[in-house]
Amino acid sequence: MIELTKLNGTVILVNSDIIEIVEETPDTVITLTTGRKIIVKESRQEVKNLVKLYKRDVYAQ
Repeated sequence: MIELTKLNGTVILVNSDIIEIVEETPDTVITLTTGRKIIVKESRQEVKNLVKLYKRDVYAQ
């Protein structure tokens, strides 16, 4: 799971395996495979980097 920040400052954990789309419009909108959309403070690139780091950590074990 990756840690992200909603626009209201709430920190949430998101299962990176169910992220379907990440868009910047200009806010970063994450669409999950469930259809739920989450708007976060992190940029699209930051979300991508967090997912890559998480996957690297999981598969390194």
